[in-house]
Amino acid sequence: MTARFESNKQFDAEASDLLSQIIQYRRDVRGNRFLPTPIEDSALKQILDAALHAPSVGFSQPWEFVLIKDKATKHKIRESFNTENDKAKDTLSHSLDKDKQTQYQGLKLEGIEESPLNLAVFYKPSKQPVLGQTSMPDMGRFSVVCAVQNMWLMARSLNIGMGWVSILNPDDVKAILKAPKDRELIAYLCVGYVDKFYDKPELELQKWEARKNAEQVIIKEQYLNDSFS
Repeated sequence: MTARFESNKQFDAEASDLLSQIIQYRRDVRGNRFLPTPIEDSALKQILDAALHAPSVGFSQPWEFVLIKDKATKHKIRESFNTENDKAKDTLSHSLDKDKQTQYQGLKLEGIEESPLNLAVFYKPSKQPVLGQTSMPDMGRFSVVCAVQNMWLMARSLNIGMGWVSILNPDDVKAILKAPKDRELIAYLCVGYVDKFYDKPELELQKWEARKNAEQVIIKEQYLNDSFS
């Protein structure tokens, strides 16, 4: 569906409430939930169009998206995940208690081979100075993250699941996908229909972490000297 652009478009409370629901019911989906059902071209176009309308510093639009369906490619990416996950387990074993270590061993942290579509999102740095990025050079990368969030919300509105895999070696992924040297991997996403969406984030349900409340993260005017002592 192509959006119709109207001058000074206004939204009503019903639209605001619907957006709030989509945000609150967005989930990071793991491999044990994905179905093999292919994503329709029309739905994929909506997801990618959402990314293309994300905010970007200096209107630079510094993103590129690699769509991956090939099983052999997915398997190579999964091998990179396995290698990095073994490293993570070793690192976390020094900082987690025994119960947490056991819990980590049982977590399903990706859906690379289970999801019908993988989506690698790259940052393409500009060769020219970018308006608004001179003082904060990471703004280009943050712009790409905005595109990821747009896709995530659009996917959820279409009842399509998405999971972000961060336990990967970016250089391995770049090599597997033959990405140009200057590109930077920002996100590796697993995308597909699911058998269910959890009522709460999975890690919250498993009591890995508790959701922070507003009082913990909202500061009025400025930090106090002893705010986090």
